[in-house]
Amino acid sequence: MEKIASFQIDHLALRSGIYLSRRDVRDGVAVTTFDLRITEPNREPAADIAALHTIEHLGATFLRGSKRGSEIVYFGPMGCRTGCYLLMFGELEPLDVFDLVKDMCDFILNFEGEIPGAKAEECGNFLEHNLPMAKYYIRIFKERLEKYRRMSYCTQPK
Repeated sequence: MEKIASFQIDHLALRSGIYLSRRDVRDGVAVTTFDLRITEPNREPAADIAALHTIEHLGATFLRGSKRGSEIVYFGPMGCRTGCYLLMFGELEPLDVFDLVKDMCDFILNFEGEIPGAKAEECGNFLEHNLPMAKYYIRIFKERLEKYRRMSYCTQPK
């Protein structure tokens, strides 16, 4: 069986950033999948599950409520817990979503109060959230985005 594209990326060289994971077109409709790599695989521990769950709730809330909300298909965590996938309509590049992702980070960093969708009737695991840790991961992710602007799998600064 052939390896899928994401398993062909050297995860030993992968750093925090926004990467074009794949682009799919069906019946003339393009969907672009971005790899928002929050932690650095195999260099740092994977993100805390409760924090990643909170990032998912807050990120999805922000993205779907943003002026680009109609372009959002999906936002959610990777199984390896080192980041999230952002799927959007259109043939997009990482630079096209750079400011949107930074704005999402700011939303999470400034968020206070009850996590959206975190009630028993709204979420299958409503008790597992951690806002302080979500902010911790997102603060580091945003700092790295601004400093390194990593947006290509093939350009991994040493």
